[in-house]
Amino acid sequence: MLKFTTIYQFFSSMNPYRQGNHSLDELLEKLSLKFAASGQDLNSYLEGLLHEKYLTYWDYIQLDTLLSLQKPKTAIPDEQIFIIYHQITELYFRLILVEMDQIHLVTGDEEFLTRLERINRYFKNLVQSFDVMVDGMDQQQFLQFRMSLLPASGFQSAQYRMIEIKATPFINLVDKEVRSTISPDAEIEVMFEHIYWKKGATELATGKKTLTLESFEEKYAHELIDLARAMNGKTIGDRFQQGVSEPLLPQVIKALRRFDSFVNVNWPLAHYKSAVRYLERNPEDIPATGGTNWQKYLPPRFQKRIFFKNLFTEHELAEWGKSWVEKEVFGITISD
Repeated sequence: MLKFTTIYQFFSSMNPYRQGNHSLDELLEKLSLKFAASGQDLNSYLEGLLHEKYLTYWDYIQLDTLLSLQKPKTAIPDEQIFIIYHQITELYFRLILVEMDQIHLVTGDEEFLTRLERINRYFKNLVQSFDVMVDGMDQQQFLQFRMSLLPASGFQSAQYRMIEIKATPFINLVDKEVRSTISPDAEIEVMFEHIYWKKGATELATGKKTLTLESFEEKYAHELIDLARAMNGKTIGDRFQQGVSEPLLPQVIKALRRFDSFVNVNWPLAHYKSAVRYLERNPEDIPATGGTNWQKYLPPRFQKRIFFKNLFTEHELAEWGKSWVEKEVFGITISD
């Protein structure tokens, strides 16, 4: 067993300089106290460092594993693009959820704003990157490999549903056609039965649930219901309602408006643009989205799903989603 003094001499010989704001003896003292508090032997841990390999970039981010996660179902080359981009999307969703998991615990308004801006930065990157889906694949290749992926669909992204649930009181996710008939204090299970996205995953001909929706609910319904119950009073919208100091209020409102627009306008319409690009035929003849009714499900003007309705004017609410179409389809420049 190495003695503490021996280890000290070893590290001193390797680096006699101060580390940051702490000298080597101060760092060793802090480590000694830390390990003693948990009943561990500092000497043993330090001796282990003598045999431990240096950390590499590829090991730290598990690069080999990451690059092995693309498992195409066909030999069509562009399917790999499709897989990789969706994996990137889910990683961005994870980044967003990391911020959202902490935001209801934030007490300071500056940190609240900082985390909102981080979330918006991630969504901005997502929306801007979606050209990979719009123009980054050959249309014929897409239509070929997409048929082999049924009934899977991006509709089944549970992380995206979690983002919605963490953003706003659950009543705001209820289908707009029945929202006014359900009390905001109703049981979560009642509201969940009428959540907006279920209508987007019904068979066009029969109105029945698609296999896409059935399998998604089988795996995630209980988890999402439990999350919605846990987030009652703790969403981003609830955090805003608790009050924001006057100096930061305009910036917070702007950040919330951007977040709302990113999630409920820009992101679904980016998908809509992609669907139009690849699925130009009659939707009844193209089951390539897992049977989801994308022409009714994606456009914001049909859903009118809005997280923070009181932050928008009546005109903005009436024209919900129109500014994106003006910019992306007709080339009309709009202000941020």
